[in-house]
Formats: sequence, C-alpha cells, structure tokens
Amino acid sequence: MSADVLKGLRITLEQAGTWLGPLGLRLFLAWEFFESGREKWQGENWFAQIQAAFPFPFNHLPASWNWELSMWAELLCAIALLMGLGTRLSALVLMVVTVVATAAVHWPADWSTLSELAQGYAITNKGHGNFKLPLIYLVALLPLVLQGAGKLSVDAVLKIGLHRQ
Repeated sequence: MSADVLKGLRITLEQAGTWLGPLGLRLFLAWEFFESGREKWQGENWFAQIQAAFPFPFNHLPASWNWELSMWAELLCAIALLMGLGTRLSALVLMVVTVVATAAVHWPADWSTLSELAQGYAITNKGHGNFKLPLIYLVALLPLVLQGAGKLSVDAVLKIGLHRQ
C-alpha cells in the first residue's frame, strides 16, 4: 500500500469515527441500562437488603427512593443516550448510578491484597465481588461525558441550530 492510500484510509476512518464511534457506545449503553431499569420496573425492590452498603448520601435515603432513583435514571438516561439528547449529563448520571451499584453490590466485601481484589474482576460473583461489568460501563460512558454524543445525535442537530442563530 502506498502512503497516499494509507493516508486516505486514515482520513476516512477518522471521519466515520466521529459518526459511528459515539453511536456504537450510545447503542450499547442504552440497551444495557434500559434493560436494567426495566428489570427494576418489573421486579421487587431488594435494595433494603443492601441499604447499609450504599455510599453517602444514598445510604441516608429510604431504600424505596434509591430503587426509584436508580430505575428512573436507568430508563430515562438510556432513552436519552439512544437519541443522543443531553448525552453528557445522561452519561454522567449513569456513571453515578454505576459507582453506587459497584460500591453497594459489586465491590468485594473483604480484600487485603491486590491479588484478592483482582479476583473480583469477574462477571460472576464467587465470593470476591464482580466489578468487571460495571467497570466496562464506566469506561464506555467516559468518552460520552468528555466528547459528547457525536455527529449522529439530537445534540449535534441542536448545536447546529444554535450556531445558525
């Protein structure tokens, strides 16, 4: 391949990335968080069992409020991510939900070495926590907080409209 072909390929990939990269993250995260919110909508509140594990200030709220806050944040922010509307705020809210869930549910209860902590980097909990999936969500949400929804979004359309005024 010649240098010109490689340069053209790089430029094409960079242009497609501004459209498709954030869209891929938004679709993945919208599905995952909407599914979690829907499970809460249809399920029974089990937060009372873990209320003491919630970090401040959520540990001072009733379990029913935490359940509702989590459910509505997951449902509404997932829809917003799907549309690319208020993407940075929605991604930030979902990061907070994920950090709270990690602290309350997914983080290992006891660990004294990094080797023990590393055992919690798993999808299933075998007594060492299971913070792999929440960490994946945090890493996927971070570009949306920092860079926004990308060009294929309501945010981008609104931005164009504001610049025309």
